[in-house]
Amino acid sequence: MSRPRAVVFAYHDVGVRCLKALLSGGIEVPLVVTVADDPQERQWYASVAETARDYGVPVITPTDANTATVEGQVAAARPEFLFSFYYRSMLKAPLLRAARLGALNMHGSLLPRYRGRAPVNWAILNGETECGATLHYMVDRADAGDIVDQLAVPILEDDDAREVFAKVTVAAETILARSLPGLVSGAAPRRPQPVVPGQYFGRRRPEDGRIDWRWPARRVHDLVRAVAPPFPGAFADVAGERWDIHRTRLVHGPGVDGPPRLYGEEGQCFAVCGEGTRLRLLTAGDRHGPFDMDALGERLARQPVRL
Repeated sequence: MSRPRAVVFAYHDVGVRCLKALLSGGIEVPLVVTVADDPQERQWYASVAETARDYGVPVITPTDANTATVEGQVAAARPEFLFSFYYRSMLKAPLLRAARLGALNMHGSLLPRYRGRAPVNWAILNGETECGATLHYMVDRADAGDIVDQLAVPILEDDDAREVFAKVTVAAETILARSLPGLVSGAAPRRPQPVVPGQYFGRRRPEDGRIDWRWPARRVHDLVRAVAPPFPGAFADVAGERWDIHRTRLVHGPGVDGPPRLYGEEGQCFAVCGEGTRLRLLTAGDRHGPFDMDALGERLARQPVRL
């Protein structure tokens, strides 16, 4: 009996781990479609192309997947399934119809929440305490098809986007591995998901990392960790200079009086934000490079800076 065949569209760590889960689960992968690495981007994640080649799987990197050429290559592979694992483009109907038993996507949120782009970053930015991964069928509308399975992961108070993304990657791998037998046999569940207003989120831009010190400290903290490196990072204007703020920690307890400001205490750096709430600055820098935070704390103790 021949093994089930799946064409895989994939990128990033989720793409690598889910491709390995398919191969480990006995699925034949005759073709992998991925994205050529952008030399302008910092490549902090694993390579789908390298992984596929390591397993002897043919790889293509089209600039546009929704073309007659790619459709022909996918059809020639005669797939039972088509999977999209963090592929960077939405796949259109002709590709979806090429899979005899269905086309499925792995999305990095607990659908129907956080449909669209950058779900992990948006979830952290909005102060969520959990995120996750969802395996669902693909339809013409993004992230709207029937759900097969999903798994939640916690977002801790100081988790940044890379840490949460690592958890989501494990959740995605777990979901796919446990869903494969049911998908192959036809017994996997299909749960329609409601279209919830306000749950589509767009791409984030570097400018979206700008801090407003009038915000409560928790909102500033959530922004900092949502866009912390390797993402573009949060930044703010401090005394006429741009400071990059890459790691913070909430100071719990009663608020303090006075306007937003930076000050030092016992060699540590603190920011007073909106409503008198406070943050400790753990990692920051300017165009010259990272600050010595101990020295900065001593300087701010002598001369606080109004924000």
